Amino acid sequence: MRAPIGTFDEARPAIECLDLLPAPVGAALRAWSGPVPVEQVLFVDSDPEKADTAVFVAAYGADLEQASANCVVIAGKRGGETALAAALVPATTRVDVNGVVRRLLGARKASFAPMEQAVEASGMEYGGITPIGLPAGWPLLVDAAAVELPWALIGSGHRRGKIILPGKALGSLPGVTVVEGLGR
Repeated sequence: MRAPIGTFDEARPAIECLDLLPAPVGAALRAWSGPVPVEQVLFVDSDPEKADTAVFVAAYGADLEQASANCVVIAGKRGGETALAAALVPATTRVDVNGVVRRLLGARKASFAPMEQAVEASGMEYGGITPIGLPAGWPLLVDAAAVELPWALIGSGHRRGKIILPGKALGSLPGVTVVEGLGR
């Protein structure tokens, strides 16, 4: 099957590629529910050395710049307690961590989680973290612009490979809050 965006050699339903995905992502796909059938969640193989957005777009298609969304892990602190959350924004924007995210999490201070903490807590590789398969109970903040994309390119949980899915699927993921202006 041809991918709906980009210039990939092949796209396959991600549910058929569970051996290429980290365990939390595979479990989330097996339990998938919502308005978009799981067969529309596609996996495309890619070179892990080209995982960063600018390099990825140059290698796999200029149309991916406007279709890509990045997921980051945020550590919110309040009263000596730290809670983790995730935020997904279009790749052409940056997450408003100390404004929108901090207020939505009710945190006194918010920052990007350290790499080791993000990897250990998510069960995913840094640079490939995806909103699919995040730990139960994590808030997931998704920029409304990502939900409006006809097709969105997101991480697969590994640096190798990406997931392509209809943007509206992002609005129905577990723990999601769709937020206008999350990315700037």
